[in-house]
Amino acid sequence: MVARVILVPHMAGTEVALSVALGVGLAAAVGFRVFLPMLVMSIAAYSGHLHLSSGFAWLGSAPALLMLAIAAVIEVIAYYIPGVDNLLDALAAPAALIAGTVVAAAVMADLPPLVKWSTAVIAGGGAAGLTQGITSLLRLKSTTLTAGLGNHVVATGELGGALGLSLLALGAPLLALAALALFCWFAIRLLRRLLRKSGGTPPLSS
Repeated sequence: MVARVILVPHMAGTEVALSVALGVGLAAAVGFRVFLPMLVMSIAAYSGHLHLSSGFAWLGSAPALLMLAIAAVIEVIAYYIPGVDNLLDALAAPAALIAGTVVAAAVMADLPPLVKWSTAVIAGGGAAGLTQGITSLLRLKSTTLTAGLGNHVVATGELGGALGLSLLALGAPLLALAALALFCWFAIRLLRRLLRKSGGTPPLSS
């Protein structure tokens, strides 16, 4: 049996790593808000600061920028409406997986299609699903413990996370991955404390 090696043309190892890190960082930001990171990516592409892979040039067009801007504003406002935020979490789960895969594939330029889409689905969709799942659990516990009064804090944190992680991914992709890891560590510890407070699980040693 002869092993087949998939070559990555015209890209050094560092460039490949940065491209993948950029895609994963933007995808993780999608888990906080679906449309805001896509809007940031669209603005960067439209202004010439971001090169999109083949087939995704439409994301950097004026019509796409306008539609994403409208969708992002509506999404941000909707998460501050009691009751609607929890409903949006249920709808955002599959949307985040799809959008995370799309944004990851869009910025992984010059990679072979098999490598690009495999990485986009596994790493991009996975990162989006991870952040979306964590924030949904945080909002659910906030709703239970504060009768929804603390949900505005969660929504503001998500908004900041979506914008901050998107900008960090564009400027320093590897730092964005480090920030993502730090967020996951902090959020999981917070969830454990909230579960203990509500009597959901017995105390666990740190």
